[in-house]
Amino acid sequence: MTTKKTAAEKTTAEKPAKKAATKKAAPAGKAAPAGKAAPAGKAAAEPATAEAAPARKTAAKKAAAKKTAPAKKAAPTKATPTKTSATKTSTATKTSAATKTSAATKTSAAKKTSSAAKKAPAKKAPAKKAAAKKSPAPKPPGFAKRESRAAMVKRAHAINEVLAETYPYAHPELDFEDPFQLLVATVLSAQTTDLRVNQTTPALFAKYPTPEDMAAAVPEELEELIRPTGFFRAKARSLLGLSAALRDDFDGEVPATVDALVKLPGVGRKTAFVVLGNAFGVPGITVDTHFGRLARRWKWTTSEDPVKVESDVAAIFEPSEWTMLSHRVIFHGRRICHSRRPACGACPVAPLCPSYGEGETDPEKAKKLLKYEKGGMPGQRLKPPADFPGPPAPPLGG
Repeated sequence: MTTKKTAAEKTTAEKPAKKAATKKAAPAGKAAPAGKAAPAGKAAAEPATAEAAPARKTAAKKAAAKKTAPAKKAAPTKATPTKTSATKTSTATKTSAATKTSAATKTSAAKKTSSAAKKAPAKKAPAKKAAAKKSPAPKPPGFAKRESRAAMVKRAHAINEVLAETYPYAHPELDFEDPFQLLVATVLSAQTTDLRVNQTTPALFAKYPTPEDMAAAVPEELEELIRPTGFFRAKARSLLGLSAALRDDFDGEVPATVDALVKLPGVGRKTAFVVLGNAFGVPGITVDTHFGRLARRWKWTTSEDPVKVESDVAAIFEPSEWTMLSHRVIFHGRRICHSRRPACGACPVAPLCPSYGEGETDPEKAKKLLKYEKGGMPGQRLKPPADFPGPPAPPLGG
């Protein structure tokens, strides 16, 4: 009896154990419903199913993780536009504020500038009145701003007549006794005054009276004698060259033609016409700095080229007037119509001058600008002509 019970108890105990095992295996393998025993043929597959379950869970978790990962990454992407939009809104707000501030500042500055501009004319008014007081005097009557060629020629002849009355004693302002001395003195007069040349030539001509004597001079001794005239080395070379040419090519005589003279060293057209007009009586126009300046001021020419100036003036006057016209114009340029401060208020040509007003127009102040005999001072010659109204110039060192 005891054995049977034991067997029965074992049987009873095994059934619940099998049911429990079946219940646990069913969910994993999903082979049998709850409360039913698995078929005998499928019992061997249960352990494999049980072992495969963790692997499937792991794979499921990885798949879920992969699906979740993009979702997590996508989340910030969706949020970014919102932040960017907010940033843009903030920037736009700042920009708008800055623009308004800038506009307000500019408007304020414009108002201040406009206000200052309105006040400015009142302060500048006195300056304009002062400027009007200092303006040059109006041009004298008798001169037309726009004139024909015929009117200009007529005015030029009128100027020459006034100059002839003003300077009846006009003459070359270089001391000389023969054509050779005049030629040498004219070469030395470049870049210096006639007065300085006249003070230098007495000792020079005393030592070298002829072209032959000067051609044989020692260069250093010649340079020392002419040093006061400036550029003495270049001038010494010219004097030695022209003296040798006169000795060798012209028998020691100065030629009386322009073509021959301009071939001599240091001799140009101006020097040639000075020699021809004053030593040989051949008409010529001497265009130095004074003559060129006045010819332009009087509208006889507009050129700066001496040769063109010579041609323009020669077309206005007869050849018989050329030499004396040159002396009168040069006299006037040295005494009254100066380069920097012309004495317009004391000028006898003022009614005929298109450039009137370039200099001092007050008569009393203009008188103080006059030079040489017009200003009561000595002339440039140590030995002036007998009819010269002023005193002779002093010798070198005197």
